[in-house]
Amino acid sequence: MAWLYLLVAGVLEIVWAFSMKKSEGFTLLVPSIVTIVTMIASFGLLAVAMRSLPLGTAYTIWTGIGAVGAFVVGVAILGEAFTTIRVLAALLIVAGIVLMKLSSPS
Repeated sequence: MAWLYLLVAGVLEIVWAFSMKKSEGFTLLVPSIVTIVTMIASFGLLAVAMRSLPLGTAYTIWTGIGAVGAFVVGVAILGEAFTTIRVLAALLIVAGIVLMKLSSPS
């Protein structure tokens, strides 16, 4: 169950990063509220996952999901650059996530 909590926490991290961007520096109410609510939920689920997962594994996977997900959202929705170097960087993050998962005893 901890892995599911961690996955949802990572997805919520993507949501809060996107909504933070859309809040225009917390000047727009709805995206600001979405940011705060999803941020709290993401941290909460991360904390629950960390009850049984190692700190390094949980935190690395959580931030990796957020980083790669934010990259994908940035490219797909916000029209950010899709370059070879950026894709390679995202693939390296995914490789790190996979290795952390494989190395975890849980």
